[in-house]
Amino acid sequence: MATSQIDLATFREVTENFEAYCAICLRVKDKRGDLIPFVWNRAQRHIHALLEKQRKEKGYVRALLLKGRQQGGSTYVGARFYHRTSTTPGRSAFIVAHEDKATNNLFEMVKRYHQHNPLAPSTKNSNAKELVFGAIDAGYKLATAGTDDVGRSNTAQLLHGSEFAYWNNAAMHLAGIGNTIAKAEGTEIILESTGNGVGNQFHMLWQTAESGQGDYIAIFVPWFWQDEYEDNPPDNWELTPEDIEYQNAYGLTLRQMAFRHGKRLEYGQGQEWLFDQEYPACAALAFQSATKHPLISPGLVMAAVNNVMFRERQGPLLIGCDPAGEGDDRTAIVFRQGRTVFRVEYHSKLDTMQIAGKMAQYHREMSPDGIFVDKLGLGAGVYDRLVELGIPVIGVGAGSKATNSERYENKRAEMWWLMAEWFANAPVRLPNDAALIADLSTFQPETSSNGRRQLESKQKLKRRGIRSPDGADALSLTFSEPVAAKGHGYEGYGSYQSPTSAGY
Repeated sequence: MATSQIDLATFREVTENFEAYCAICLRVKDKRGDLIPFVWNRAQRHIHALLEKQRKEKGYVRALLLKGRQQGGSTYVGARFYHRTSTTPGRSAFIVAHEDKATNNLFEMVKRYHQHNPLAPSTKNSNAKELVFGAIDAGYKLATAGTDDVGRSNTAQLLHGSEFAYWNNAAMHLAGIGNTIAKAEGTEIILESTGNGVGNQFHMLWQTAESGQGDYIAIFVPWFWQDEYEDNPPDNWELTPEDIEYQNAYGLTLRQMAFRHGKRLEYGQGQEWLFDQEYPACAALAFQSATKHPLISPGLVMAAVNNVMFRERQGPLLIGCDPAGEGDDRTAIVFRQGRTVFRVEYHSKLDTMQIAGKMAQYHREMSPDGIFVDKLGLGAGVYDRLVELGIPVIGVGAGSKATNSERYENKRAEMWWLMAEWFANAPVRLPNDAALIADLSTFQPETSSNGRRQLESKQKLKRRGIRSPDGADALSLTFSEPVAAKGHGYEGYGSYQSPTSAGY
C-alpha cells in the first residue's frame, strides 16, 4: 500500500490512535507464515492500558512484563517502539535479547513493520545491527546480552529488553542501560520475559514491582487469555482432583484444560511443573523450581480472588499488623471478617508512633473484635504503645510456643497452617492484591526433627531470592488465637455460616 492510498481521515486516525495504526499500517506473520494486519489481542490491550496509565502519571515508562510463550508481548513492544521512532524526531530505541537468534528475530519483526508500512519514513541506513531514519534523526539499534555493546556508548530513549530472566550478568547490563536511558519524560524501559526460577535479577525486580515499590510496574498476562490455547479433550481422559482445583481457580473450559494436559505430557513425567513456568496462570506460578511446593497453593489463592459471588462478611472483625522499620520490608495491615479479607494496606518507613497511631484510629473507627500485632522488633514498641493507650491488643511472638505445641514447632508455623486449612475449607474471598497473592504461596512446609510441623526460615527465603511475605504474615496473625465476635453487621448474599465464625 502506498502512502497516497491513505486518505486524510485515515491518516489522522492512525497518528492519534496507536491500535488503529497497528491494524492499518503494520503487518505480522501468523503461525502459517502469512502476512496479516497486526490486530491486537486481549493481552496486548491489557499491556497497552497499563503502560499508558504509567506514562500519563509519571511521564515515563518503566515496566516488567511477565507472560507465557507466544502471547504477543514482544510483538506489541516492538510495534510500540517502532511507532515512536518512526514518527518522533530524535527518538531512538535499543533492542536487547538473551541470545543472538532472539535479538535477530526481534529486529526482523521491526524491519517487517517498516517494509510494509505505508507511512514509513525514509531510511538513512539499514543493516543487521541498526535501522536509521535519516530525515528525522531517529531509529533502532540492537545488541545481545553478554556482549560489550549492551548499554555502553549508546544513546537511546527506549529500551526493549527481551527474555530478561535469561540474561547473563543482567544486573550489570541493567546498570549500564540505566546510565544510558535517563529517567526523563518520554523515556521507556520495558523488560519482558517468561519465568526462569527464583533469585535472578528479573525475579528480584518483579518482587519489588509487585509489592508497589521502585520505579517499575509489574504487568502479568495469564496463558489462558490466548484464544488458540485450547485443544480437543482426548478419549477416556478424566480430570484429576488437582486438575479440578486448577480449573475452578481460573474458570477454565475443558478445551483449555486439554491444552494444559497435552503440554504437560510433552514435558514428560517429573517435568510437568515446567508448564507453570512457561504458561503461568498467575505470577506466583511463573517462578518455579522442580521440587518445591508451597504450603498454600496458588490455585487455592486464586480461587479465593476469583470467588466474586461470595460476599459474606460474618464473624469476628480482625486486624493483623506486621510492623516494619527502615529496611526493605513494609508495614502490612490486613482486615478480615470471617472468611473474607476485605482490605490490605502497605506502608513504608513508618515509625513506632505512626503505626500505633494508625491502629488506634482503626480501633476507634471500626471497633474490631481483635487487633493482632507482631511483637518482634519494631512491633514490640507498637504493642506497648497500644497497651499504654488502653486499646485491647493481642501481641504475637512468631517464634514463641505454639498453642498446640505437640503439633506445631512454634507459633508462626501454627498460624500459617491454620491459615492454610482456612483456604482449603472454602469458600474464601480475597482482594485482588498482587503482593498478597504472591506472599501467600511463599513458604515451603517442613517437619522438625521431633515430627512437628514447621515452616522454612526467612533466612532460607532470602537465600532463595524471595522477599519477606509481609502481607501474608499480617493475615496469618489473625489466626493466632480465637476471638469471639461482638455482633458486627454485614452486607452480602447468602447465609453461609463459617465453621470458624465464632473463633478464627
